[in-house]
Amino acid sequence: MSSRQLFFGVIIGSVTTTLIALAVLYAVKDYFIVNPLKSEEQIPSITAVTENDLVVKMIERVNPAVVSVVVTKDVPIYEQYYEQFNPWGWFGEGISIPRTRENGTEEREVGGGSGFIVSEEGLVVTNRHVVSDNDAKYSILMNDGKTYDVEVLARDEQLDIAVLEIVDLSSDTKLAYLSFGDSEGLKLGQSVVAIGNALAEFRNSVSVGVVSGLSRSITATDELGRSENLDQVIQTDAAINPGNSGGPLLNINGEVVGVNVATSRGADNIGFALPAHVVKGVVESVKVNGKIVRPFLGVRYKMVSPTLQEKNNLKVDYGALVARGEEDDELAVMPGSPADKAGIVENDIVLSIDGERLQNRDLATVLRAKKAGDVIKVTVLHRGEEEIKEIKLEEMP
Repeated sequence: MSSRQLFFGVIIGSVTTTLIALAVLYAVKDYFIVNPLKSEEQIPSITAVTENDLVVKMIERVNPAVVSVVVTKDVPIYEQYYEQFNPWGWFGEGISIPRTRENGTEEREVGGGSGFIVSEEGLVVTNRHVVSDNDAKYSILMNDGKTYDVEVLARDEQLDIAVLEIVDLSSDTKLAYLSFGDSEGLKLGQSVVAIGNALAEFRNSVSVGVVSGLSRSITATDELGRSENLDQVIQTDAAINPGNSGGPLLNINGEVVGVNVATSRGADNIGFALPAHVVKGVVESVKVNGKIVRPFLGVRYKMVSPTLQEKNNLKVDYGALVARGEEDDELAVMPGSPADKAGIVENDIVLSIDGERLQNRDLATVLRAKKAGDVIKVTVLHRGEEEIKEIKLEEMP
């Protein structure tokens, strides 16, 4: 067969195939006109779940457990009256001098903050400074508008944490409550959500941000000028305003990873929260003991820094130097304490607790995770030699 014949054969074959295809399409055209394919039959729809969707659903789930803490107090009622004064005796009409006087008292709202329910029995976590007034009355306002009176079960003197309990909670009342998450596993940039009673006026306000810093040490000051040092706090750019104090800082799963405690007044988007693993220990102590029970070692100390190492010619650049306080009666080791019984003395350096070097966390923070009655292994630098001591922690007096 010549190439010309092959060429014409290909053309004729192609034309024949095309005609057959057109004939088939013409035959089925009416079917597609009568029975058009629907778009969902052509391409199955796929709904993308965004992080925003997760946040919205999470907030819907946790909001019933977030409360506003209302502070009320009996305050004096003052009224104005006029005192008549006539310096001219019988002559002239005299003058009326405005005066004020107290005329009883009335209960008024004098402050507020945030909190969240942590048990179906009605335990509520908030900040200590929100409920610091022993003469005030406290109640919580739920997301659905219900109000419950609460009493303060415990105020933590080391952390800005308080645990409240709903008074006269009926047995058939079902409360939503939050669970604690893993605050020790937080990563920089991780998404977090803060919920609280912003400015003590806008309850259950939500702000979304990220973890901006970990293990911060700050000095927090309240409106009365009282200050306290807080260690190992979480920094976030989620907006935390006055009134947010005591509200939860949540991860994307709705677990509490922190308790909002402070905000920077000198910069925007810098807020701080107490880590959940520390707060959880406080709550569990109150559940079991009805009060906050702290483990007690019995030493005063200064964390070793490069400056302290150079000043005192120390052999190590980490640990807790056992040292007395500024006052004469502030001994380095409390007599009769577990540390005293174990032979720890002034100028010893506590290097580690249960294998954890005191480098990234201070002594108080490490001990806070222990319980009274725990036996811990303490590595101590004593007169230039390392010693390992087993010490049974006692309840802090």
